[in-house]
Amino acid sequence: MIKIQKRFQFIACLLRMTFPKFMSLTGRKRHSTRILCYGDSNTWGYEPLTGKRYKRENRWTGVLDRELGGGYTIIEQGLNGRTTVCDEPGEFLRNGGKYLPRCLESFKPLDLVIIFLGTNDLKHRFALSAGDIARGAGQLVDIVQQSVTGRNGNPPYVLLLAPPPVGRLTKFAGMFKNAQVESKKLGKYYNSIADEKGCFFMDTATVIKSSDLDGIHLEKKQHTRLGKSIAEFIRDMKVSVLQII
Repeated sequence: MIKIQKRFQFIACLLRMTFPKFMSLTGRKRHSTRILCYGDSNTWGYEPLTGKRYKRENRWTGVLDRELGGGYTIIEQGLNGRTTVCDEPGEFLRNGGKYLPRCLESFKPLDLVIIFLGTNDLKHRFALSAGDIARGAGQLVDIVQQSVTGRNGNPPYVLLLAPPPVGRLTKFAGMFKNAQVESKKLGKYYNSIADEKGCFFMDTATVIKSSDLDGIHLEKKQHTRLGKSIAEFIRDMKVSVLQII
């Protein structure tokens, strides 16, 4: 069974009964549910064998769009090399924390922000522990939750995804030296951060694995599995969002 942690369902139910303007992500009819997918090369759609980009329909974001059907707007914001909050010399604007506020403002109003970052923080040059990386992801959650880029000036909901463990490293072996050990701990620490921040959480290691072609990226089948799993989560999460009047 897919291990997906759900929060706020009881509160959401009370809100829907108390305030008729509140409706679920799956039940709201007047407006398209806007979902921002904020990630790195695995959101951009990096193909591990060639380095080229998967077609939209083969990326997990495209699968998510297809699975959810009408009434949803899926906004892709994947960037190769993006970190949670780390600055990497020679890599311009790869710090996810620096761009996220502008991204939220650009695409508001948003109902849900999916954060799928942390793999690039495992690079040997950063020397970060899994706990450090999870705290960086937590800073991104803070940025979203403290924003006014949701409906009627409220913050969007957040779904935090823990990246899958690093696979068999080939061409990225030097860049991600010793990353396998810490990568296996990300699910545990991301879960703790999600508990602390009160956001939704999914450990992607329960549904996908990194390709052994390069150890970092996802093969097409894994994109399909991830997109379908997130769609299932969204259909079942029953999060209340405020309608635009």
